[in-house]
Amino acid sequence: MTDQAPSSSEALARDRRLQQGIDQYGVGSWELNLATRELAWSPTTRRLYGVTTDTPIDFDAFIALVDLEDRERVAQALQRSIDRGEHLDIMYRVADRGQPRHWLRARGGLIKVEGTAGYLCGIVLDIDQQKVLEQELRLQQSQLRSILDTVPDAMILIDGRGIMRFFSSAAERMFGLSEKEAIGQNISVLMPRPDASRHDNYISRYNSTGERHIIGIGRIVTGQRKDGTTFPIHLSIGEMESGGERYFTGFIRDLTEYQQTQARLHELQAELVHVSRLTAMGEMASALAHELNQPLSAISNYMKGSRRLLADSSDPNVPKIEHAMERAAEQALRAGQIIRRLRDFVARGESEKRVESLAKLVEEAGALGLTGAREQGVVLRFKLDPASDMALVDRVQIQQVLVNLFRNALEAMANSEKKELVVSNARVADQMIEISVADTGSGFHEDVKSSLFQTFFTTKETGMGVGLSISRSIIEAHGGRMWAESNPSGGATFRFTLPAAAQEDLADAT
Repeated sequence: MTDQAPSSSEALARDRRLQQGIDQYGVGSWELNLATRELAWSPTTRRLYGVTTDTPIDFDAFIALVDLEDRERVAQALQRSIDRGEHLDIMYRVADRGQPRHWLRARGGLIKVEGTAGYLCGIVLDIDQQKVLEQELRLQQSQLRSILDTVPDAMILIDGRGIMRFFSSAAERMFGLSEKEAIGQNISVLMPRPDASRHDNYISRYNSTGERHIIGIGRIVTGQRKDGTTFPIHLSIGEMESGGERYFTGFIRDLTEYQQTQARLHELQAELVHVSRLTAMGEMASALAHELNQPLSAISNYMKGSRRLLADSSDPNVPKIEHAMERAAEQALRAGQIIRRLRDFVARGESEKRVESLAKLVEEAGALGLTGAREQGVVLRFKLDPASDMALVDRVQIQQVLVNLFRNALEAMANSEKKELVVSNARVADQMIEISVADTGSGFHEDVKSSLFQTFFTTKETGMGVGLSISRSIIEAHGGRMWAESNPSGGATFRFTLPAAAQEDLADAT
């Protein structure tokens, strides 16, 4: 049996079936007669453009249906296809009568027919949903870019070969490299030697073995800027797959400022410890001087009394005994003078007072005295009034007072259900500023309130009893006073006053 060519009627029927199938799936067809400029549209095409079946359509009527902002671009694309035979592929907006505008996509090509000017034929698709999705995607990308632009940590995306595919604004600022310069380069350009030469081996080994060394863990490494300078960074790496390819996302934090702050805090801590020791020694020396002066005076008095008793004795050794007792009395008096001079020296110690910000003092003292507070579940509230911020103080000494109060508060709240520490300040009379440190700890009994600031008095099992005594001495040396109160809801509040900086002191400070 031989194949027979279909008859013309069969071919027409097949063409109609093909056309109906295309129309049912929402694909319209069109034909532009280049000689007459008339358009032949399928029913689906007319529906997409909002044109009834009995309305005649030509080139000008079609252009009039296109959104005004897209008309010139569409007309130029059609003319290029007609003049040069280029394939047509354009997206544009049209508006049904009384309906909001929507997106269409027309594709086609030039067909030459002998004896005619030819035809431009093609299809048209509704791409409105696609455009909505594209717009949503662009919005999401814009939002993500905005977030990444404001996050201080840098983000870099590399592929499985170590080539950078994304470079955030923070990364640009951190490494001094623009996104255009970074994209396409190997991530090793951001590393100093020998890390740079080893990095590709790390990726290759992970791709082949799957053995993780840093992914999902994070570590402190060294980064290198465009100018060659290096700096410490904390690097965290995540992993993802897309299109069958593996990608790695690096989140990078510059630790330069953090390490400088830590070094400064260590210096401040060492300074505070040194001053605390000196102050504690002074307090102990002062207390010992006070306690020893009384027995020394008693010894001297007993010596004098004994000499008077010996005056009536006939013992031949009386002169020797009197001489020895006189020397002992002199030494007792001499010891008392030495102790008095030591006590005067300790009490006379001068401090270097300057205009300081209380908010800054509290912040720095908190970094030392409140270490681990958040991990213990302590809620910190700093209610500091900027209008009562500047005071004339010795910075180190006042920080010593604050650190001592902060540590005491944390210890007092160790077993409390509610753990809250509130630090506040307020202007009070006589140009003074009152600072309060309130906690929700165990508090203290009223019967020990009068003894809290006495030297060597403590309610702690291992306490020395000099912290609050030293703190009150420092505050009194500043011309203020210090006291404690029990909170009605539990816990204690320690308050102290400091002299507010006068206008002339503020002028000198600036």
